[in-house]
Amino acid sequence: MNFNLTLFYRVTFWISLIGLIAIISDFGFSQTELSQRILDIFYFFVLGIGVISTLVRYFQNLTLFKRKVFFFDFLSVCFTLWIFYMYLFVGVPFETDLLLENPIWVKIAVLLTFIREFSELKINFKRTVLNPAQIFILSFLVIIFIGSFLLILPNATYDGISYLDALFTSTSAVCVTGLVVVDTGTHFTLFGQTIIMFLIQAGGLGILTFASYFSYFFKGGTSYENQLALSDMTSSKKLGEVFSTLKYIILITFGIELFSGALIYSSIDSSNFDSQFEQLFFSAFHSISAFCNAGFSTLNSSLYDTGFRFNYYLQLIVILTFVLGGLGFPIVVNILKYFKYKISTLFSFSSRKNKYRPWVLNLNSRITLVTTLSISFIAFILFYFLEYNNTLSEHSDFGKIVTALFGATTPRTAGFNTIDTAAMAFPTIMIVFLLMWIGASPQSTGGGIKTSTFAIATLNIISLAKGKSRIEIFRREIADISVRRAFAIISLSLVIIGFAIVFIALFDPEKELMEIAFECFSAYSTVGLSLGITSSLTSASKFVIIVVMFVGRISMLSLVIAVFKKIKHKNYSYPKEEITIN
Repeated sequence: MNFNLTLFYRVTFWISLIGLIAIISDFGFSQTELSQRILDIFYFFVLGIGVISTLVRYFQNLTLFKRKVFFFDFLSVCFTLWIFYMYLFVGVPFETDLLLENPIWVKIAVLLTFIREFSELKINFKRTVLNPAQIFILSFLVIIFIGSFLLILPNATYDGISYLDALFTSTSAVCVTGLVVVDTGTHFTLFGQTIIMFLIQAGGLGILTFASYFSYFFKGGTSYENQLALSDMTSSKKLGEVFSTLKYIILITFGIELFSGALIYSSIDSSNFDSQFEQLFFSAFHSISAFCNAGFSTLNSSLYDTGFRFNYYLQLIVILTFVLGGLGFPIVVNILKYFKYKISTLFSFSSRKNKYRPWVLNLNSRITLVTTLSISFIAFILFYFLEYNNTLSEHSDFGKIVTALFGATTPRTAGFNTIDTAAMAFPTIMIVFLLMWIGASPQSTGGGIKTSTFAIATLNIISLAKGKSRIEIFRREIADISVRRAFAIISLSLVIIGFAIVFIALFDPEKELMEIAFECFSAYSTVGLSLGITSSLTSASKFVIIVVMFVGRISMLSLVIAVFKKIKHKNYSYPKEEITIN
């Protein structure tokens, strides 16, 4: 009996997967009346099998009624039965203009069925086969190639697209870079833009985050081996915190994106859009793109586009969104804990004398926040004065402040622009180089060498200048392994960027070195800013940028760790000698 049920669940999963492929085919290709009717019948077959599978699962295991997943299954089954009732007895076709005038609600139900069945699969991260770094890299490669094949579907673009350009766009979206070879707003259809939006979301959070947490949520548990692998990916100090960390990541992401999307919707003029749905889609797309630090926009010239260039309220919302995304999930969670602690102390009436003060805001958060604020403030001041009579000249006094703030923060991997980037003064471009290279914070949606790496390198210089043998800050000592990692990341980043500049200069000798270097720094740090040469690059140079974007997103250090096997720790040490450096 168990074998038959196992086989039934497996068959149900494959049917739901075919249902997902059918949805993609439905949207991606133009359908005849007969093929559309066949697809609609198959959708209901998938939904029927899905409902039966869910009910059998509960009859087989009554403890499922006590889990949180019961509410999801209950609502999902009710939603599916409601669709059956409306179609079979009321005759409502659910025609809608939301997505290509298709019965979208049926497709949503099929998608929910696939998610439910996929989450029941046994996902095992076997460390004996692949280490966490290899699993992490493989997940990005898989989603990039899937995205590239989706973008070459006939209905994804208006005039078609080459596979190389589709691969470039998919890599840029998954690696949350924002460099484009074709205009997102005019070249891709609504279906194509939706694919890009989902690729940005999957790339910003990581597909393993979704897959692992949903598997845990539906099953109510996971293997010890999976917890070990995920603890390495999420940097959780305790195995018991792995899935709570994943939950926080998902809740924070969707919470901020939803709130940001609502603010963006309220900040834009409806006269700039043909319908309310276009306005809603614009808000959702830019909210996700901003939080994931992707820099993709459906506007021809990003936020520099006419009608948005002087919308300072919108720009402030976008700044806040991509700064929160660039801080990193552990930092945001730690800040929330700190505010919670401060609020609790304000309403505490106990004696404050000799009261224990816990170390709520950890060292990582303190270094990241101080570095982020310092870099942003210095960059804002420099940008304001250097561009005052140049790119800021067309703005009001308040507009100059907002635009300068935007220009100072967006190079740190956000990628949106509210000015003509190619018109920036030479000193400003040099500052942007540095900002792009530094990038965002660790475990965030941004790229670059990361603020903590830059902070450790700076603190190490100060420590050496003072004659100290260790780095101390905030009454804490930074571990030697952190210093070694920081300088490894710095060295590897310069090597990759340097080789990329050499290759592109070889493949596109007519391009200026400044433009090539800007493109390579932007690609490695997953920024998305450009001096306007991306679309005119040769195929070989585009491929170089694809590789650089990918390496920049996963980090060269992770790639090195994935390639080289870790040696076992041995309890001996050789005599130490100093090497002449200076």
